[in-house]
Amino acid sequence: MKSTLKPLTAALLTAVAVTACNSNNDNDSPVTPTLSSVEFSGMPAPSTDQERTSAYTTASVTYVYSDGSKKTSALSFKPLYSSLDVISGVTGGQVYDINGNVLLDDNGNPFIANTPDANSLLKVEGASATGKGGNPLYLVTHFEYVSIDSSVPPKDMYGKAPMVMKLSTIDQNQSSGELSVTALKNINMAGIHGLWIPCAGSLSPWNTHLGSEEYEPDARCLETNSCASLYGKDSYMAALTSMNAYFGDTITARPYNYGLLPEVTVKADGSTTVVAHRVAGRTSRELTQVMPDSRTGYQGDDGTYTVMTMFVADKASDLSSGTLYAAKWEQTSDQNGGAANLTWIKLGSATDAELDQMVNQDHIQFSDIFESSDKAATGFVQIVTGHEKAKTEWLRLKPGMEKAAAFLETRRYAAYLGATTEFEKMEGVTANAADRKVYIAITRMSNGMEKAKDATVPDDIQLPKNLSGAVYELSTAKGVKDSAGNLINSDYAAVSIKALVVGEDIAKDTVGNTSNVDKIANPDNIKFSEKMRTLFIGEDSSTSHINNFLWAFNVDTGKLSRILSVPAGAESTGLQAVENLNGFTYIMSNYQHPGDFSSNIDPALKERLKPLVNPYKGEVGYIGGIPSL
Repeated sequence: MKSTLKPLTAALLTAVAVTACNSNNDNDSPVTPTLSSVEFSGMPAPSTDQERTSAYTTASVTYVYSDGSKKTSALSFKPLYSSLDVISGVTGGQVYDINGNVLLDDNGNPFIANTPDANSLLKVEGASATGKGGNPLYLVTHFEYVSIDSSVPPKDMYGKAPMVMKLSTIDQNQSSGELSVTALKNINMAGIHGLWIPCAGSLSPWNTHLGSEEYEPDARCLETNSCASLYGKDSYMAALTSMNAYFGDTITARPYNYGLLPEVTVKADGSTTVVAHRVAGRTSRELTQVMPDSRTGYQGDDGTYTVMTMFVADKASDLSSGTLYAAKWEQTSDQNGGAANLTWIKLGSATDAELDQMVNQDHIQFSDIFESSDKAATGFVQIVTGHEKAKTEWLRLKPGMEKAAAFLETRRYAAYLGATTEFEKMEGVTANAADRKVYIAITRMSNGMEKAKDATVPDDIQLPKNLSGAVYELSTAKGVKDSAGNLINSDYAAVSIKALVVGEDIAKDTVGNTSNVDKIANPDNIKFSEKMRTLFIGEDSSTSHINNFLWAFNVDTGKLSRILSVPAGAESTGLQAVENLNGFTYIMSNYQHPGDFSSNIDPALKERLKPLVNPYKGEVGYIGGIPSL
């Protein structure tokens, strides 16, 4: 997700190596104790300049067994490679045009995207040996954006270069589970018209990488050439600058080709195929989390005045056709982050193929879907939506354009039909299969999530302002009907939502924190581990915490433990809970934009920290030091 400070970035992976215990059911043999619970013991917040500019951990993890015995191990961070390293001829953060040429900035130097975000560590049956003697694995990693160029001082490049996913070949030591990178390559995005600002992601139940494209281009203002006046002439929204750079022209890129759901399949030989799904809707997608049925997907929509969507595929493990719904928040409490019942408004059903026909053969535009006005007009519906900023519009749907509106203008059409579009920076999404829960991160409760001052706008969500944010828990059920009384063809339709882990605003302390450092602030990436019963929470607090943290929250005990600190100004991203790869478990976690200091930071501290941070170099690594069980 984009930092409000338009950051620099870097990378880091975390992996916790844990093997599962085996129980012996032979009556003639002693029974081996089984793993009962996992508990993380946290670390203090950083206090020295060295700690504030490092990715490090002093936390530990304890395993409790069925016989009451315990094993405690210290965690440690081990780097794998940096965004500037060259591996098998490929530089970690380099970006490319459609022909595979490295893109250069105005100074003739390669752009470096030091923004690795989503990770999918996966095992592909039949993969070739790595040459190092270990088990072969693959790692798909998003690079979200180029933050700066090589100018002095550097220029802000957010959203002005096409983006990439990289595929790492990983060697997994067969005895220790230790990971190392043996090869790196670019994943070709030509088949999906290039890649637009990929943020978080997830591994599908069928072992493919599900990506994202957030802050989708605004088709209305691009058609009328008014984006510069709406967003600012230097904004990435002012034109399709990044995709024009990708194609090398100003005519090929179309706004409706971005804001989609890329799916990457990795084959045994390391080759990849990429498709971009349209039936999940077009939003500022943070990620899509597919439930255990391999059909139902929940999606975060990052920005201000955004929408919660649920996609139900027609067939398991196939996201090429299905039905899209948008949520209506019916508030039941405004206490401790708030709670609500949820109802679902059906937006429409479609296939990728028919939507692609609209976009790339019929060349549909916004004005083909809606009549629009910037003031009240008879027959028009007032909506408030956004992502970069809230916009009030008056729209009237053109006859027969329901399907196009549902899937190409998802947020606008959801608001048009009465769904709630007041969510503020709705980010990471993850699932707890055993408890049939969904968790969603809300970076902050403000703007649309506060009680509206304007009585003419929708006001479903009415919460006290909390700039530290919260992680919410959604309960799901079978047999749920939509707002029209029709059965939703899913066993995982959410019926209620409540805040689970809530941050706390404070008066600015001596170093510049405006959120309690012993609680979460601005949660972003989240992932749940079923076996550990632990929700991992990564922060993106551009102003609230001087250093961002990775937290472990035990959903049974409610214990919150800080297990990683990333360099000052960096964002914790890229989480993935991988519970068993050849007997080992990995908790992946990246960090972005070190040195993108909070505007609240103490000026003297900032001057001390600046020379200790390399904003162009991000590390990829993992947390080790945990023995096999």
